[in-house]
Amino acid sequence: MSKVDRRVLKSREAIKNAVLELMSEKTFDEITIQDIADRANVNRSTIYLHYTDKFDLLDKLIEEHIEEMRNIAEWACELDWIEATRIFFEYFESHYLFFSTMLASKGAPSFRSRFLEYLIGSFRSELHKEGTKDQRIDEDVMLRFIGTAYVGVVEWWITTGMPYSPAVMAQQVGLLLERHF
Repeated sequence: MSKVDRRVLKSREAIKNAVLELMSEKTFDEITIQDIADRANVNRSTIYLHYTDKFDLLDKLIEEHIEEMRNIAEWACELDWIEATRIFFEYFESHYLFFSTMLASKGAPSFRSRFLEYLIGSFRSELHKEGTKDQRIDEDVMLRFIGTAYVGVVEWWITTGMPYSPAVMAQQVGLLLERHF
């Protein structure tokens, strides 16, 4: 695998931060490539070197975080629910700008649905691994219920300024998840 030039990494990071900052100020539809370039202190052509358009940029930014959560889940699923949940809440906290922007922004509804679908898939894997499914509850209904609740709790926690530490959130959410799995 070839090593990526640090300047390229720095430009990409500046571009991603710029679009997030702008999304916290105005709707995604109002943001232009020139706005992003100005905020990132790069040329428009630099953005087009990495992304097709602003939608591609947003899509890749979302996919980057979903993929990172998948990577975390690969090893965190070996832990108990509380400890695994703590790791995720620490990730949400360390990427506050991304999650606060995506969950509060009306311009990025695709993030919420992709986050939910990711969670449903992860919980489905856990459900099949645990093998303790309540036969009275349809699997899809249960997974959608738990996934939607999880997204809602994360959204509430982020949009209220993280009133509890990741450890406290993990304790509370982990106990709720233990009841269903």
